[in-house]
Amino acid sequence: MAALTIQNARDGSTFTQGPQDTLLRAALRAGLGLAHECNAGGCGACKFELLEGDIETLWPDAPGLSARDRQRGRHLACQCRALTPLTIKAQTGAEYVPPTPPTRQTARLVATRDVTADIREFRFVASEHARFAPGQFAMLDLPGLGSSRAYSVSNTANGQGEWHFQIRRVANGRGTQVLFDELQPGDTVGLDGPYGTAWLRTESPRDIVCVAGGSGLAPMASIARGAAEAGLLAERKLTFFYGARLPSDVCGEDMLRALPGFGQQIRYIPVVSMPGDDGAWTGRTGFVHEAIAGALPSALADHEFYFAGPPPMTQALQELLMVTHGVPFEQIHFDRFF
Repeated sequence: MAALTIQNARDGSTFTQGPQDTLLRAALRAGLGLAHECNAGGCGACKFELLEGDIETLWPDAPGLSARDRQRGRHLACQCRALTPLTIKAQTGAEYVPPTPPTRQTARLVATRDVTADIREFRFVASEHARFAPGQFAMLDLPGLGSSRAYSVSNTANGQGEWHFQIRRVANGRGTQVLFDELQPGDTVGLDGPYGTAWLRTESPRDIVCVAGGSGLAPMASIARGAAEAGLLAERKLTFFYGARLPSDVCGEDMLRALPGFGQQIRYIPVVSMPGDDGAWTGRTGFVHEAIAGALPSALADHEFYFAGPPPMTQALQELLMVTHGVPFEQIHFDRFF
């Protein structure tokens, strides 16, 4: 497909869509702040109106569009490609401008390790330096699949081209089936990134709170590692909450223990929602968002919050922080995944 020019009628910006790109990826690759979150059709943040031209829709039934959106002729930039030059109307903002424009490259699987019974770490090495902000994600093009899969990065930027992902096996999920059962060390995949808006804000003077559930461990581990590498924890504290269903699902403490300041500047607080009746689990119980207010030594509005996990957890956290405790939206950072 030849490169095609897209104009955003809302702010007058233009960008070019190259081969393989969706409208969203093309805009972000050009350094434009097109509104987005998940890049996978689930959140609906990248809705746009088509004013002129023709498009191809990759996932017509993507859940990010409601029935009303479809009736009003709205589309998802992450699920559309231009077939002709376009004029669109889409939300943009400085907060969506990528700190590092995403690029495509090939990555080779070099190692794996099991984190829990259903979370495995996959380590890839790409041909170029690994450039991303802590907390971002990348799109992987896996063998035999017709669409990319979004996975959060757990390490930090490096000159060795290493991208680490901690991924939970999804029942009947084709992407994780390929990763867990078919991909072998030495195999290559396509890697496009970085993406995501919930990266570490190094300029914030506030103490840091990370909240992870399930494979949301990966971006929160990256945030914690990035904060330590940037020297932020010399004067700030980082509290890391991990929400698990069962005691056997609890993980992440070993990664934090490897960071300077663990036990003083860094606290790890696991919370289990189904501890069992045998009394073996002696830590905090319940849902992870319920433990936050009582565990922090000062008002929640005094902190910078980062979180990643299943939608019910992220929704509960938004309500807790913004509605109950009045935390400004600018201090809350997360990417929605479904």
